[in-house]
Amino acid sequence: MDSQVKYLLSLQAIRDRAKVVRDAAKSGNLSNFELREDKLDDAVDFVASVIKRDFGPDKFHLIPPHGRWQHFEVGNVPRITNIMKVWEKEGCDKVELTRRLIDLFFVSVLLDAGAGDHWRYTERVTNQVYERSEGIAVASLQMFNTLTFTTSEVGTIPMVDGKGLERLETITLANGFQVSDSNPMQGVDSRAALLRSLGKSLLAHPHVFGANGRPGNLVDYLIESTGQSSKLDVLFLWDILQNLLIPVWPKDRTIVGGHPIGDAWPLSTLNNGATSGSPDAIAKNIQPFHKLTQWLTYSLMVPFQRVLGEEWANAEYLTALAEYRNGGLFVDLGVLLLKQEAHDRGLKASGGDLPLFEAGDDVIVEWRAMTLVLIDRLYSRIQSRMGDGVHLTMAQLLEAGTWKSGREIAAKLRPQTKSSPILIKSDGTVF
Repeated sequence: MDSQVKYLLSLQAIRDRAKVVRDAAKSGNLSNFELREDKLDDAVDFVASVIKRDFGPDKFHLIPPHGRWQHFEVGNVPRITNIMKVWEKEGCDKVELTRRLIDLFFVSVLLDAGAGDHWRYTERVTNQVYERSEGIAVASLQMFNTLTFTTSEVGTIPMVDGKGLERLETITLANGFQVSDSNPMQGVDSRAALLRSLGKSLLAHPHVFGANGRPGNLVDYLIESTGQSSKLDVLFLWDILQNLLIPVWPKDRTIVGGHPIGDAWPLSTLNNGATSGSPDAIAKNIQPFHKLTQWLTYSLMVPFQRVLGEEWANAEYLTALAEYRNGGLFVDLGVLLLKQEAHDRGLKASGGDLPLFEAGDDVIVEWRAMTLVLIDRLYSRIQSRMGDGVHLTMAQLLEAGTWKSGREIAAKLRPQTKSSPILIKSDGTVF
């Protein structure tokens, strides 16, 4: 693999590139936004207040890591715990429990891009109505339980396999999400195509996922890979996921040296800020994010920890997630201000009160890069707000802090839609 492609697929490149954007922001050289440094402490205080409200004064250690698991528990229904109890009664050991959770989390995370402001999912068992990430989680769990993602002939065992995904029809996914003219979801076609491509890629990696292309076989592969180490390695998992997923993403993504590089996009700010002497100058105008792959990584780590008691090394290489809730927080609190020319262009595109841009637009890419920059800065400051003896991981900050805070301020400012302050025309495969 070309060295510049390998670099842009790495976790290190995400922060390296964002640091160039950070320096441009400090110099007032952002292309599309103004950075209001005087507002950053307000954002820190707001996020700290949300964390303290929910977990203070002495429950900070109970903050779960950011991951898909929590979304399945929406409405205070312990769906994952309940289904694990059923599986245990059927004779599943802890390894098979973890395999099934990895199966479920794999498809659920990759389906978890923005559904739009109007989509809802009604859970028939509880008759509760859910939306956005939690709605997608509950819907994907139902589809998993009804064997939507497998061709396995082993009775009623819920699982995911490559052939099942390859044969998934768009109408089947749309029905599973209860999509209709009155209940539209963004990017249903793209989501179905993504899962079909995932099925093909799983089958192309039998040394990891087995001959049937089962995501859950990753459990056995990772455990066997530890050797003399007592911990699983996030960087090892990352390379596996990138090799699996890069061929899966839509074909119109950025290409470098003839190779697709996934969720990584040209950014004008990097041309402004990078110098020819920087170590990654060969790709100086590309900002990688790999958001869904990072979201999947965070999510897959949790079953290994909770069910198998495994620990992870190198988790600090994972970054914040450059998505609209984390990013919307800084726009809504005035830390980032969209420049007038970009704002007017976005309003013209939307025809409404909020600016709209394509996912690959320079505005969105710069916004996402600044989201990484600002969450890293917020993370360094928030520890002092938590009190002595309290240390939050990045995964905990994302879960209890920035993501939740971004959602809450959006609901307060835009109660009808709860949308982001900047709208993204998404195909359902980015964020």
